[in-house]
Amino acid sequence: MAGGGGGGGGGGAKQDDLTPHPVKDQLPGVSYCITSPPPWPEAILLGFQHYLVMLGTTVIIPTALVPQMGGNNEDKAVVIQTLLFVAGINTLLQSFFGTRLPAVIGGSYTFVVPTISIVLAGRYANEPNPHTKFLRIMRGTQGALIVASALQIIVGFQWPLAYLSPLSAAPLVALVGFGLYELGFPSVAKCVEIGLPELILLVIFAMCGYMHIFSTVGGAYRNAPPKTQFHCRTDRSGLIGGAPWIRVPYPFQWGAPTFDAGEAFAMMAASFVALVESTGAFIAVSRYASATPIPPSVLSRGIGWQGIGILLDGLFGTGNGSSVSVENAGLLALTRVGSRRVVQISAGFMIFFSILGKFGAVFAAIPAPIFAALYCIFFAYAGSAGLGFLQFCNLNSFRTKFILGFSVFMGLSVPQYFNEYTSVAGFGPVHTRSRWFNDIVNVLFSSKAFVAGLVAYLLDNTLHRHESCVKKDRGYHWWDKFRSYRTDTRSEEFYSLPFNLNKFFPSV
Repeated sequence: MAGGGGGGGGGGAKQDDLTPHPVKDQLPGVSYCITSPPPWPEAILLGFQHYLVMLGTTVIIPTALVPQMGGNNEDKAVVIQTLLFVAGINTLLQSFFGTRLPAVIGGSYTFVVPTISIVLAGRYANEPNPHTKFLRIMRGTQGALIVASALQIIVGFQWPLAYLSPLSAAPLVALVGFGLYELGFPSVAKCVEIGLPELILLVIFAMCGYMHIFSTVGGAYRNAPPKTQFHCRTDRSGLIGGAPWIRVPYPFQWGAPTFDAGEAFAMMAASFVALVESTGAFIAVSRYASATPIPPSVLSRGIGWQGIGILLDGLFGTGNGSSVSVENAGLLALTRVGSRRVVQISAGFMIFFSILGKFGAVFAAIPAPIFAALYCIFFAYAGSAGLGFLQFCNLNSFRTKFILGFSVFMGLSVPQYFNEYTSVAGFGPVHTRSRWFNDIVNVLFSSKAFVAGLVAYLLDNTLHRHESCVKKDRGYHWWDKFRSYRTDTRSEEFYSLPFNLNKFFPSV
């Protein structure tokens, strides 16, 4: 007769085998955590890898936007250099004065929609000269970013995270990674002869594929169809030819910013979405860096500094806002190195190669399908960090199952509706006479992570919240000791400010 227990004889499992895996405040198995840097040669190599990984988004966004703005290859190269330069500065600021996590701060797809809205604005439609049109649109984008940065600076330093539980964090962090699936295999398939072998190699050997750049420059695709050449060859992007040899980006390099209320409101909506998405990405980075959960005051500090980063985007004219790089969060997991020093070294590479334009352009011209293959791995790792927080929750609770399932489903379904509607109609589902109102709503509900996080947060903090068992079911009690900076001694090790600045800017 089969026994229901776990300790008897007759070939039954031992009691230890039936014990669930213990809950871990810090992720085990990490080779180097925040405060334990690897040896310098290894740290430099890993820093260079982080630089290469963040190049994908840095190149893809200006490549899509600059031609629509009226810019040529030279303009595109300068915008990429500027975005890379500011990303290096923002990454250093975040690692020294923000969360102090090994988080790369770079370009964000969230800001693409309001930027396109600025491109299509009527006040630029009658400009006959393409370069003049590019400069006018860039200055308008700068003004919108400067205004939008104020929202994130003010809200960020006061971000209400005290009620965030592992249950409400799980869908947010999961869709920060999984929600970017459109940038994965669909882009791999655009040059499947490079992308698919790259993906297979990454899965089997966990290797980086940036060496492909040298073979494609050599003419491997010279006789291929034009579409294949565009996606597979590095020299078809126009970056190497358009980049200057040496150039230092500087504030207001495109001229004085211009301001429009409607454009600023739309960019503020994108800034708020980036704030939410970066919250999830910071949580993922803290996990893969083997740090303790981020105290709300430290996370608010990081979001506030990210707002300062968006201000720098507006001042320098990157044409795009900033957020935490999800792909670099995934690279932390792949390498199992969460060292702060490594990311600071990568920021040095960003600044160095942004100034030496031709040399940086060689790496920036890596074909997009190679980056897409990397994204398949890195976004998966970032999303799985969110699933890991379910270890703190009671998965046998119907309340937990409903909040988790419904928030993830709506996080995928609502943006899918908005995106499909836009692709067919040419505008979003909200289409009133007020363009700025349309942009605000369409930007908010086109983000999968934002929708999932919003639904989970609202349900988790309202649905049967005061019942006695709910606090444990949602995992809230596990994070109690991390809600204040001072209640866990490890917070000082991971998140304290350098140069004894905690005396002047104490965390609570």
